[in-house]
Amino acid sequence: MAVYALVDCNNFYVSCERVFNPALEGKPVIVLSNNDGCAVARSAEAKAIGVPMGEPAFKLRHLVESHGLVMLSSNSALYGDMSERVMSVLATFAPGAEVYSIDECFLDLAGMPVDDLTAWCQQIRATVRRWTGIPVSVGIGTTKTIAKLANRLAKKSPKTNGALDLVSHPEWVAAALKRTPVGDVWGIGRQYAGHCGVKGIRTAFDLIQAEDGWIRKTMGAVGLRTTMELRGTAVHTLDTMPSDKHTTCCSRSFGETVSEFGHVRDAVTLFASRAAEKIRAEGLVAGALQVFAYTDRFRPDQPQFSLTSMARLSPPTSSTPHIIRTALRGMESAWRDGYEYKKAGVILLDLVRPEDVPRDLFSPPPEAGVKPRALMAAVDGINNRLGSGSVGYGLAPKDAPWRMHCGNRTPSYTTKWDDLPVAKA
Repeated sequence: MAVYALVDCNNFYVSCERVFNPALEGKPVIVLSNNDGCAVARSAEAKAIGVPMGEPAFKLRHLVESHGLVMLSSNSALYGDMSERVMSVLATFAPGAEVYSIDECFLDLAGMPVDDLTAWCQQIRATVRRWTGIPVSVGIGTTKTIAKLANRLAKKSPKTNGALDLVSHPEWVAAALKRTPVGDVWGIGRQYAGHCGVKGIRTAFDLIQAEDGWIRKTMGAVGLRTTMELRGTAVHTLDTMPSDKHTTCCSRSFGETVSEFGHVRDAVTLFASRAAEKIRAEGLVAGALQVFAYTDRFRPDQPQFSLTSMARLSPPTSSTPHIIRTALRGMESAWRDGYEYKKAGVILLDLVRPEDVPRDLFSPPPEAGVKPRALMAAVDGINNRLGSGSVGYGLAPKDAPWRMHCGNRTPSYTTKWDDLPVAKA
């Protein structure tokens, strides 16, 4: 019998901040999106005072005075490193693990000699909390979808103490399905919740009673597979070896709108460099590139324009100078004066491993030449040791108007030597 556990970090971004600042415990805390735009993570205390997900920061200023709300800028370096630490701990508890997202991990428990799954879940929670400081919830089911559902209930119900086992207690499954709105089912969401409501399907339990033909017609094969998993038939297996990406993107909203070509050029140079670093880290090369820049669509009083350009990379490459040159040529050809640009980015397409690039008689092999490869390896090595951006291309000033606003960002406690916390005795 298949047995899956889903381990999910509680309020992950906020929990990462609390590890290094215990004074935030018990206080309403939110983490903001890029440019301190809106709430993307909320502590339980913040939810209790009515902070909605996605609420713009300027609408929450009054809660700072009235309820002591703490608003923090996003610290992706900290969150990424803490995620790796949590996942490395979880990998010691089961022979198979699938990192599903930055704060979620599936574990395959089939065949493991565990007599008491609830006690095993509590051991995971205690170990992760002791070794990393991050609180987690654990749900166990005979399918990944039921494990996801169990995890959701483990978070919401104080009686579970953060762990819910629906394998050892199959009689609880029906009750769990009845307590889960259909829109909260993994793979259903808001997209299909409206169709289900018209049909009188309000809960996950109602969904498993529906006819397969209607489910497939309304929600496609994905919806039918989700329903089969809710019925106890394992359809989704553990993906321990995820396939290579086909695309990667690096884009940002600007701290301020910019109209000068030089400002957008500097931003695109940085984004192209970061995108190239990403694919080199995964051992891939790109066969095509798209560069884009948009005006602010939330300002209908301003002229609107979308700059976009595509180009082939022949031969496919992960060389930062080559990718930057191609991106800038594309941007120059599509540039239009007289617009206030709010966002730009670079997308690398047709990603493959160098050995899988199709050969022809007229193009050199990908990454030809020892010197270019050695240069990129040296740049990546320096940035890995001294921090991202230690060596880069271009001379954009640190106070450029397109750079993100992050006035309340905490230090990168685990990834920068200068930001290491200091203990004084």
